[in-house]
Amino acid sequence: MTTSYPKEKIKVLFLENIHPNADELFLQEGFQVETLKTSLSEAELIEKIREVHILGIRSKTQVTEAILKAGKKLLSVGCFCIGTNQVDLKAANRLGVPVFNAPFSNTRSVAEMVLAETIFLARQLGDRSKEVHEGVWKKVASHCHEIRGKTLGIIGYGHIGAQVGVLAEGLGLRVLFFDVAPKLSMGNVRRCNQLSELLAASDFVTLHVPETPSTKNLMSAEQLAQMKKGACLINASRGTVVDVPALASAIREGHIGGAAVDVFPSEPSGNHEKFVSELQGLPNVILTPHIGGSTEEAQAAIGVEVATSLLGFINNGTSTGAVNFPKVEAEPVPGTHRILNVHKNVPGVLRDINKIVSDLNSNIRGQMLSTDSEIGYLIMDIEQDVSAQVKEAVEKLSASIRTRILF
Repeated sequence: MTTSYPKEKIKVLFLENIHPNADELFLQEGFQVETLKTSLSEAELIEKIREVHILGIRSKTQVTEAILKAGKKLLSVGCFCIGTNQVDLKAANRLGVPVFNAPFSNTRSVAEMVLAETIFLARQLGDRSKEVHEGVWKKVASHCHEIRGKTLGIIGYGHIGAQVGVLAEGLGLRVLFFDVAPKLSMGNVRRCNQLSELLAASDFVTLHVPETPSTKNLMSAEQLAQMKKGACLINASRGTVVDVPALASAIREGHIGGAAVDVFPSEPSGNHEKFVSELQGLPNVILTPHIGGSTEEAQAAIGVEVATSLLGFINNGTSTGAVNFPKVEAEPVPGTHRILNVHKNVPGVLRDINKIVSDLNSNIRGQMLSTDSEIGYLIMDIEQDVSAQVKEAVEKLSASIRTRILF
């Protein structure tokens, strides 16, 4: 008995030049795959999403509630990057659409860039390079330093922050970190209990925090003033974390000795659009176009990581790794059909589903349920001969959001 939706009818849309190894993983399994090198506007994506089952994006595409509602067939969204703030995660949750990302794959690429920028800022290499390109020979040692023996402060000690700390210690830096959550430090890295403590002690400060209401303008005029005179700031996390006008003022006033900024509060939608920032033209300031994770190695690894998560959900219902969805992972039970149900988290849903199976005189061979404040996600393996009837009845429950059946 065939129950699953045929793979050749499942449509995958990848935007923003996602690495081709993600395409290959889906094509090998028989899915339809369309790839675009650019992002799409809300209006364009609303039109495009109507026939799409799986959407893959990077950081430019904004997946709004309107887009998610238009995607009546949409099963999942994959963010082929670390951040997921470009997706309305709450709306996706309410609509039963899990969102996956790549929290690990570009860690090394970002960490290496941060350490390179630390050296560039310490030696003012950006300015010297620009001068020589313009025919100016300015051989100076003043205000140029080795990083050995200096102190690097890491704000946000997650996957990237910890990797930065490991590399920094290898270069002879003393390393401090501050994080709002308890974290076990690696090597000789020392935790600071207060952000102000880290800022006052660091020659270089690097940011590795997510975009949340609490991190908006985390580095504003007040925090910049707490930094050591001449210290440098590096931001490869999120553009809203730094008050850019305040940073520009602190650099012009000479309190901040330099900055390397890879992310901005407002970024161009593509390479064709002009970029403008208050930081342009300031001394010892390195500006890069959101390329922290843009290495061939990182993009290849991200392609595999996110595609694997998406395939796990589509093929088996596995939601482990989703950032907005209850986590359920269950080994398939041979000789059964699998029912996947997303429902509102209200009392009595599991009772009602079990009654449906019981009334059909069938047996549940495996069942796993996980909930969050809004929804519940159920994986249930049942006898094959009643699976279609069970799916139909479960779909009719008032609390049901989405129901899918697999072999």
